Amino acid sequence: MKTSLFLSAGTAAAVLVSSLAFAQTKLSRDDIITSLQGAQTKVEISASELRQQALENIKKYPGDNATQPLPLAGKLATLRQFNVEITFDFDSARIRPASYETVGVIADALHTPYLMGQKFFVVGHTDAKGKREYNLDLSQRRADAIRDALITTFRVPAEQLEAVGLGEEQLRDPKNPNSEVNRRVQLINVGFDQ
Repeated sequence: MKTSLFLSAGTAAAVLVSSLAFAQTKLSRDDIITSLQGAQTKVEISASELRQQALENIKKYPGDNATQPLPLAGKLATLRQFNVEITFDFDSARIRPASYETVGVIADALHTPYLMGQKFFVVGHTDAKGKREYNLDLSQRRADAIRDALITTFRVPAEQLEAVGLGEEQLRDPKNPNSEVNRRVQLINVGFDQ
């Protein structure tokens, strides 16, 4: 009897944890719109400038893990943005089929009148496992893959999106550099194209 009760409680706990995890990762078009809308003017930050800063950060502060934030980190933090987890095959830029629904929800949000005519950076981030230069390249390939899927599969206008890979140079949780929370895609609203 005790064993049966323990298994039932354990099963209930597993279901509850699984439900909570699902609830936390459930993505809605409205959440994305709310997070991204509100930019009024174009921000003077270029994707190539961000890429260059990430590369310079690796050269200026060598080592296994990024220790210094990018010079533009403060400015980026003030912009309208949204973080989302999109899964890829291991060591690859191939988007896993389960994540296409997430990419579709992002596209749906970008097609709304609230966000049309604005420009977005699709920023790829990795955790700190592996060499920093390799992670920088991998994150760029993954950001490119998301941008390409948004454009080709979901018909988001190409001029609305720019892909940027920052590798591990902008960790979400610097105290836990290998944490999966650092592996993410970030959409940053850089304002109306003028």
